Amino acid sequence: MVSRLENELFLFAVSDTLSLTLEKEWGGKVLEVAIKIKSTAVRLPNLPQRSLRCSFSLSVSNMNCGGGPSIYPLHRCKTVHFVRHAQGVHNVEGEKNYKAYMSPEYFDAELTPLGWQQVDNLRKHVRSCGLFERIDLVITSPLLRTMQTAVGVFGGEGYTDRIDSLPLMVANAGNSDRPAISSLDCPPIIAVELCREHFGTHPCDRRRSISDYQYLFPAIDFSQIESDEDILWKANGRETTEELAARGMKFLDWLWTRKEKEIAIVTHSGFLVHTLNAFGNDCHTLIKKEICKRYANCELRSMIIVDKSMSGSDPSTTNYPGKIPPGPDVPSEVADEKNPVSDSGSI
Repeated sequence: MVSRLENELFLFAVSDTLSLTLEKEWGGKVLEVAIKIKSTAVRLPNLPQRSLRCSFSLSVSNMNCGGGPSIYPLHRCKTVHFVRHAQGVHNVEGEKNYKAYMSPEYFDAELTPLGWQQVDNLRKHVRSCGLFERIDLVITSPLLRTMQTAVGVFGGEGYTDRIDSLPLMVANAGNSDRPAISSLDCPPIIAVELCREHFGTHPCDRRRSISDYQYLFPAIDFSQIESDEDILWKANGRETTEELAARGMKFLDWLWTRKEKEIAIVTHSGFLVHTLNAFGNDCHTLIKKEICKRYANCELRSMIIVDKSMSGSDPSTTNYPGKIPPGPDVPSEVADEKNPVSDSGSI
């Protein structure tokens, strides 16, 4: 048994979470606990000993975790509304024949007429449910189909020429046959490369130059994008799902640097699936599925992101310190602790 412990890592479930902390030395304590609860032990083979401290500090997430409710400080949370772009021409042709995704004809694919109908319906929904008024910021992938979706759903009403504001989208942008969209009375929209679809191989996922986009979408903020040309897309290699997931986590880390608390993110199916798949392992399986299942075109799902790492430490705007003006406020249970009652009932 000792020789096996030197080569294998045992994870023990005590109630719902791990209550045993191990140092580098395995020692007799491991054997003792293994004997007591060996029926609930889960073996993770061939993990290096340097993983012990980290591995044993985790909750056991694969053992009927349903748990109860959790509480977090509000100022350490953000509300995000993930949106997949509406139907693009590449979606239609790609469903008929997967090879269509490789066709240069669908370079930076635009929305279909059906896609614009989907945009109109989501636009009505975000206004009728009150969401539109709550959104502080819209972040979009800098591809034609996502920017068309973002401005169509979250943009202002019809644009009229005026010297004090630019349109979010010019008329007929991307062969849309749509009128110009106003940038007035709507949240700001910024374009961010980190939330793009897989880089590489598929021409539909390759963007145009930023200077071209600035003409089509004059009021979108492109200042987060460093290169005018698309230097991230390569014709002879496609980003792996692991690389995309890592980029997605980098995007969420960047999101915490923003001061806005309620944000809409207009992006792509692959980005959403592979980024969000890292979450929900400590939840009920149905909640995990709700987080990670594939998005339909123009689907919106609202989520809460919680900062457990202190990376986003903005002060609360609603907390109140109390005791103003100050006065005695010792709670009764504190008084009980300071003055324990004897068995006879006297203090």
